[in-house]
Amino acid sequence: MIREFEEKEQKEKVVQIRRVCKVVKGGKKLGFRAVVIVGDENGLVGVGVGKANEVSSAIRKSVDDAKKHQIKVQRIGKTIPHETEGRWGASKVILRPAPSGTGVIAGGAARTVLELAGIADIVAKSIGASNAINTARATIEGLKALKILDIEEEVRGKKLEVKYVQPV
Repeated sequence: MIREFEEKEQKEKVVQIRRVCKVVKGGKKLGFRAVVIVGDENGLVGVGVGKANEVSSAIRKSVDDAKKHQIKVQRIGKTIPHETEGRWGASKVILRPAPSGTGVIAGGAARTVLELAGIADIVAKSIGASNAINTARATIEGLKALKILDIEEEVRGKKLEVKYVQPV
């Protein structure tokens, strides 16, 4: 499979680093888990998780994982075309388009995902568990559910109204 979008000045943000423990026969074995979000601030974003014995190795693994699982986000100007919601585990994130100048109104991992996806005006509400991994993945699921406007108009056979149209 040929990757159509490769290495274009991607930014990485570490969302969480946790010390994890595995109980083995000889006692406890300590390690680290890192959650990283990678995006180019132009519609490409991914979430990755990595585990290793050292923090730097865990971060490197999670960055590689995030780059492997990147998605392309549908945008109209600096916002999203319509309201959507994403679920992952006990986390639920509701994403709503916003007028120009609103900014990113979101918290925690959802805010980081939206900023690295290049969405400048959006309102997001996180409901349920506030776990960083699940919130980030729920936001990705919500962004995956966005429909392409031209294709949706063709399928429905009518012109669809976009609430907040903004120039790029």
